[in-house]
Amino acid sequence: MIDLNHSLKVAKSAALLAGDFLLKARGSDLKVLLNEGRDVKLQLDIDTENIIKEYIAEHSDFSILGEETGLTDKLDEYYWVIDPLDGTSNFLRGIPISCVSIALMHDLNPTLGVIYDFNHEDLYFGYKDSKAFVNDQEIQVSSLLLKNESTLVTGIPAKTNYSNDEFNRLISTFQSWKKIRMIGSAAMAAVYVASGKAETYQENGIFLWDIAAGAAIVKAAGGLALINNLQSDYRVDAKFSNNHIKE
Repeated sequence: MIDLNHSLKVAKSAALLAGDFLLKARGSDLKVLLNEGRDVKLQLDIDTENIIKEYIAEHSDFSILGEETGLTDKLDEYYWVIDPLDGTSNFLRGIPISCVSIALMHDLNPTLGVIYDFNHEDLYFGYKDSKAFVNDQEIQVSSLLLKNESTLVTGIPAKTNYSNDEFNRLISTFQSWKKIRMIGSAAMAAVYVASGKAETYQENGIFLWDIAAGAAIVKAAGGLALINNLQSDYRVDAKFSNNHIKE
């Protein structure tokens, strides 16, 4: 049997280590590696991922899939998925909505998740058959039932061109909800659902590392987390909810 308590300690320590590193870099002259279309990559992303991978590799035998550096080895039954800085564009522009995201996966099922909102020193975590927490405080999804009373957090896939049909479908979806939020971090969107600040997060074509940890935390908080349509580049369709919203 896998020791989830040990894995949680490893993930939490790695996330805190990475968050401290990011905080020290905040506001400095950051090296931009890529700024094309809607994508932004910093040298800081790679450096932070290496810090996380080195720590996890010292304390765990599971393979690691990282956003920036790919696979350390072939994916085993259990493997880590890392996003060292979810919300890179926000971080670069001084918008305090970004985080470190670390998940332990069992095949395509998020088993454990840790998300460190280093801007506010809030550490979110949860795993299978556990509760969800921020720091030492338990969190739960909201109990709202109706879309016209609820908040949807979403994003627009980072591609260059969009069809009119795509935007029409988006608008149709938006009209059902009381409020729509686009915050630039899928991981933070997930913990907002987990902690009852929003009712649903939904996005298609999002990368697995953006949503894996959040899925585990949402489920631990009593919510529903659906991940499907896995592509060869690790894009997926994701939908997290409080498990009460009526479709």
